[in-house]
Amino acid sequence: MGLGIFLVWLSIHKIRSNPKEWEEFKQSISSANYWLFIPVFFIVVLSHIIRALRWKILIEPMGYKISSPNTFFAIMIGYMANMAVPRLGEVLKCTILARYEKVPAEKIVGTMVAERVIDAISLGIIFLLALIFQFDVVMAAYKELQILIAGKPEEPFSQTKKIIFISIAIIILIISIWLFVTKRILKILKAVQKIITGVWEGLITTRKLQKKKTFFFYSFLIWLLYLLGTWIGFFAMQGTSSLGIDAALSALAFASIGMIITPGGIGTYPALIAIVLTLQQPSIPNSIGYANGTVQWFAQCLIVLSIGFVSLSLLPWYNRKKLHN
Repeated sequence: MGLGIFLVWLSIHKIRSNPKEWEEFKQSISSANYWLFIPVFFIVVLSHIIRALRWKILIEPMGYKISSPNTFFAIMIGYMANMAVPRLGEVLKCTILARYEKVPAEKIVGTMVAERVIDAISLGIIFLLALIFQFDVVMAAYKELQILIAGKPEEPFSQTKKIIFISIAIIILIISIWLFVTKRILKILKAVQKIITGVWEGLITTRKLQKKKTFFFYSFLIWLLYLLGTWIGFFAMQGTSSLGIDAALSALAFASIGMIITPGGIGTYPALIAIVLTLQQPSIPNSIGYANGTVQWFAQCLIVLSIGFVSLSLLPWYNRKKLHN
């Protein structure tokens, strides 16, 4: 979160230091075609619905039939939580399904890990396609990304840090000895074994999929919708409306990295979109690229927050109604 806020400040500060770019940025934001939020809204929501259906396919080989609404609600609430605290949403998604669908949480964690592996492979394919169609842009953007996230070289351990490190090690050692003496370690090991077994069972569900073609079709469709939504976002501004689907491919690749680096992509999403768009054409200044990235990021956040809050409200109502029926 701190990195994201810093990048927001840094990007705005750079644009404001140039009066011409600052005027271009404000003009692009004020004159953007916000009506395009409507098709983007349906595209993004549809991608989340398909993601919910894909997750159901992963869980089915373990013998659990879960409802599509609960899966969708869990995903949207998870995305909303991730915008505040990194990875909190992953925990929430698992606990929601464990509570309302009576599926062991550790098994759901396994399917979630499997889903993340598939997403990582999908993102790798997006980068490969971007390299094929926009090699120079991707390589230049990669160098800019390194500059963007590069921190100061790691400082050697100070005396204070050494004392803290040794103190923590001693505390851990004392707790470990106490656990062995009181034999509580056996209960902990059994609990850990149960969790690992459940996670592993969920992780290997990809080998037992009953609807493999549907699963991979959903995966393709999810990323196709992401790509379509990014491309439509270009038409929101006159300065980026001439960009093609190949530019959207590179923008999607780097924007996805931005979503990983900071919670909800704050700071990194618009900054990386700006880098990619500025490299597309000399006529696109950083101010317009950043304005387009900001509008696209704002649209994503608005959709996640609105659908997330609706899901949070509907979740208990839907399950009370289901229980009653």
